[in-house]
Amino acid sequence: KADGHDFIPQAVQKGASAVLSERRSALFPDLTQIVISDAKTATAVAAATFFGHPTNRLKVVGITGTNGKTTTSMLVHSILCAAGNTAGLLGTISYRVSNREIPAPVTTPDAIELQRYFSDMLAGGAKWAVMEVSSHSLVQKRVACTRFEIAAFTNLTRDHLDYHKTMEAYREAKGILFEMLPADGHAVVNADDPAGEYMAGRAKCSVLSWGVGPTRAGVSSQVNVRTWSTSMLGTTMSLETSQGTIDVRSRLVGNHNVRNIACACACGLAAGIHPDIIKQGVETVSTVRGRLEQVDCGQGFSVLVDYAHTDDALANVLQALREMTVGRLIVVFGCGGDRDKGKRPMMGAVAEQWADLIVVTSDNPRSEPPEAIVAEICGGIRDRSRCRVQVDRAEGIREALRIAKSGDTVLVAGKGHEQYQIFKDTVKPFDDRKIVKEFFEGIV
Repeated sequence: KADGHDFIPQAVQKGASAVLSERRSALFPDLTQIVISDAKTATAVAAATFFGHPTNRLKVVGITGTNGKTTTSMLVHSILCAAGNTAGLLGTISYRVSNREIPAPVTTPDAIELQRYFSDMLAGGAKWAVMEVSSHSLVQKRVACTRFEIAAFTNLTRDHLDYHKTMEAYREAKGILFEMLPADGHAVVNADDPAGEYMAGRAKCSVLSWGVGPTRAGVSSQVNVRTWSTSMLGTTMSLETSQGTIDVRSRLVGNHNVRNIACACACGLAAGIHPDIIKQGVETVSTVRGRLEQVDCGQGFSVLVDYAHTDDALANVLQALREMTVGRLIVVFGCGGDRDKGKRPMMGAVAEQWADLIVVTSDNPRSEPPEAIVAEICGGIRDRSRCRVQVDRAEGIREALRIAKSGDTVLVAGKGHEQYQIFKDTVKPFDDRKIVKEFFEGIV
């Protein structure tokens, strides 16, 4: 929304002794100005150099894909810690750096902050760092000059087309991570996803593939989930690997988490960790904030909060809950403003396919009128008798809770771990879980 060159006067006023930019500023003829063609790459080079190229000594696992990055990264982090390693973690929920947990403003930090965090991790004794790598960060060169030991691919479905414009460009952005791997690195790819073969082709190093059940025609996997079952109590699964069978009992629920666990286990094997330790690391993770997180206030029905904000993610969690719900499945969700508009009716259609009752509400409307976003979602819902509209998100959640009866499941989707709601001119505190708890405590 802005051109960084416009801030040169402000930087000089605050004491900048030099400026690195893509064009010279005539306002300051005596200022040291370094003019280059690509400021983003130059920033990453400068940052990595300033902090002493920390990833030459820190082993980095980068995880990319549309869905599953957060859960998979937390599982990989737990596996590395179970193996006796000190490890940092950078992701959508928070950054864990040298015994500090920092709220995450974005999934992947900018180049300067990223290299600073890597340096701090090393200073704190870390041997590994696990990070979510967004498509934006790859295109914007935030991770340039980062040496990755392992790169993992979860899946590719529609998202961020407001930025990338086409699925081909989105896929190519993800592929940059695998092109960055050194010859002695490891690519971990999803054999069940058509884009997995593409990611493997971008890598010039060893490839370890994983799959769930019968793999896609013509594509075999080296880590196979042979059997699995999932309920509200958790997931049991058996993975067949070259290092032996890994039998896992996890508190995480849903078939999509079977895939996340499989990907994390494959990363553990790529890191040279024994299957018994991988099992221990996976089973240590009992919940991931805002990812099918249960809110239990003693009510007679299940309430879960999830970050699902794409049609594929919403389909995954609704399908998982459909199989585990005795009564009705009720979903509350909206779509973010100033983001890919094409997915809005698609999410409406997915909700209609899997849920019994839909409450369409706001997410983060940003600069768009919430009513307009809601109308586009409803455009994908054919049977409007199953749909209720409540633009106010808090009231939409309360409406779903008032409707729910014993045996039902209520899913509040879209914001997950977030504790704010973004409007045109303001950001207000907002937490789906808090709204649910206050409802049952009789505060509202």
